[in-house]
Amino acid sequence: MSETPPSDTPATSGDPDFDAMARDIAEVPAVEVIVTVAVNLMSAAAVKLGLTEEGDKFKDLDEARKLVHALAGLLDASATEISSFHAAPLRDGLKSLQLAFREASLVPDEPGQGPGEKYTGAVYG
Repeated sequence: MSETPPSDTPATSGDPDFDAMARDIAEVPAVEVIVTVAVNLMSAAAVKLGLTEEGDKFKDLDEARKLVHALAGLLDASATEISSFHAAPLRDGLKSLQLAFREASLVPDEPGQGPGEKYTGAVYG
C-alpha cells in the first residue's frame, strides 16, 4: 500500500470538477448550445451518409436516418427560440442532408416519409 494519503481534489483524483463544468455551461447562451448540438448532429449525419473523405467506410443509412430526424426535430422545436441568422444555415444543411439521404437510399422513401420530413415537409431536389 502507498504511504500517500488519498487526495480529495478533483485535479489529482482524476474525477471531473462538476461544479466548474456547471459554471461553464451556465455562462453559455442557450442559442449557442442549440446551434452546437445541431452542428454535431449534422456532422455525425454526414459521416453516416458517407459524405466525408472516407466515403462508404462509415456509411450507415439507418444511423443517418436517426440523426437527420433528430436534427429536424431540434430545429423544429427551437425555431422560435433562435434567430433567422442561426436557423437559416441550419435549415439549409438539414435539407442538404435530407437530399443526400434520398440519393443514397436504394429504395427511396415516399415524399414526406424521409428522415425529418415529418417536421419539414417533403423535400424535393
